[in-house]
Amino acid sequence: MDDGTGTGPHELDPYIRVYASRVHNLKTVDVAAPRDSFVAFTGVSGSGKSSLAFGTIYAEAQRRYFESVAPYARRLLLPQDAPKVDDITGLPPAVAL
Repeated sequence: MDDGTGTGPHELDPYIRVYASRVHNLKTVDVAAPRDSFVAFTGVSGSGKSSLAFGTIYAEAQRRYFESVAPYARRLLLPQDAPKVDDITGLPPAVAL
């Protein structure tokens, strides 16, 4: 069954999709960025580049990773609130530099 993303039920969506991000100055922003590619967010100062890259996408990848860590180890980590977003799909593990 096709869900409109161009992938079947067992295929990985080739995009990271962010729906209605409301982190910091982002106002219900929807984004689809290709996976396994070099992607750059550009814009004027204050346009939300860091809010999208670090406050939304990386924050959710980190939060999901921490959920997979054993509860004993998880209590040693700083608590991570979920970013204000309706949904994020196609998100692989992430490292921020």
